[in-house]
Amino acid sequence: MKAAPAEDAGDGTSDVEKQLARIAEHFEQSCTDEQVRTIAAMAVAMRRMLKKYHCTAGCIQCWNELQHELGIMPCAANSILNEEGTPITCETDVHGAITSLMVEAADMGRKRSFFADWTIRHPDEPNGELLQHCGPWPCSVARERPTITVPLAFDYNGALTAEARHGEVTLARFDGDNGKYSLLLGTAEGIDGPKGMGTYLWVRVANIKRLEAKIVEGPYIHHCAGIHDDVVPVLYEACKYLGITPDLYDPIEEDVKAYLRGE
Repeated sequence: MKAAPAEDAGDGTSDVEKQLARIAEHFEQSCTDEQVRTIAAMAVAMRRMLKKYHCTAGCIQCWNELQHELGIMPCAANSILNEEGTPITCETDVHGAITSLMVEAADMGRKRSFFADWTIRHPDEPNGELLQHCGPWPCSVARERPTITVPLAFDYNGALTAEARHGEVTLARFDGDNGKYSLLLGTAEGIDGPKGMGTYLWVRVANIKRLEAKIVEGPYIHHCAGIHDDVVPVLYEACKYLGITPDLYDPIEEDVKAYLRGE
């Protein structure tokens, strides 16, 4: 991606140059200068498009046509916008973008969400699961300085690697089938686990088999959105007004109702 002449002011004032400065501030770089510039230009282009169409979130076809055209993964650019409070979800997952907006709204915009795949079981923790994606999570989620690098499953640079902070998280997934929509939701705890690639977090839930049954039986796909806070009661209450069925993956509905009543 070649920047337009207006983006080559050379004095640090152009949008791309400002973005490059922010990348240098927040990320380690295991990539070329040209790749970093492409990431910066991509973030600027995405931000402008979202503004043009008055969007508060977006989703992107992150593989593999983009790599053929630009030779880079968009994950780091996604991360930049995610950190700004504009969720960008992978694999053109519209429902994922809606889920991200919901969990951030439930937290009153105080923290950023992260968009993940449900992947594999923890090797030692019976109720552990790996949440992972190629590298789009916002840097404020990370417990370490993220590195721009090549992801696990592709040969192109532009993804991030960083483990997320531990602690309590809410996990949610908005999806529908035949016009009926529901919101899978519950809490989990970030725990230690094997070092990974991409942006990732090992979590422990109360009963992994119960959660997996919800995902397998649907209507949910393999993506979820998480946030470092317990916003389950807020999301549960919101479902009432949005015409969505709340679907708790742990049997805590009476506890949630008691909390909402102020008990």
